[in-house]
Amino acid sequence: MKLEIKVIVEKNNPLLKRREIVFKVIHDESTPSRKSVVERLAATMNSKVGLVYVDSLKTEFGKRETQGYAKIYETAERAEQVERAHIIERNTFTKPEEAKPEAS
Repeated sequence: MKLEIKVIVEKNNPLLKRREIVFKVIHDESTPSRKSVVERLAATMNSKVGLVYVDSLKTEFGKRETQGYAKIYETAERAEQVERAHIIERNTFTKPEEAKPEAS
């Protein structure tokens, strides 16, 4: 599957210690998964997967391109302090340990 990322706008945010990116993903099949976009964005922007948080992905009907907004943090600790919980959850791709049933 071909997946090409073009950065449209890149803004540095020194206060929150992150880069904010508006990008376009050009794909030849169905809309790519968030995980594949994060991996490709991390490689393109010289970062690590755990520091890239994709906020939104929007695909127009019938088009082979997706607009997106992502934030790349300098450290994982800063990302956890600033980022909203549901965005962190969406961008965490490792399976958490199975919850142990509580004894009653």
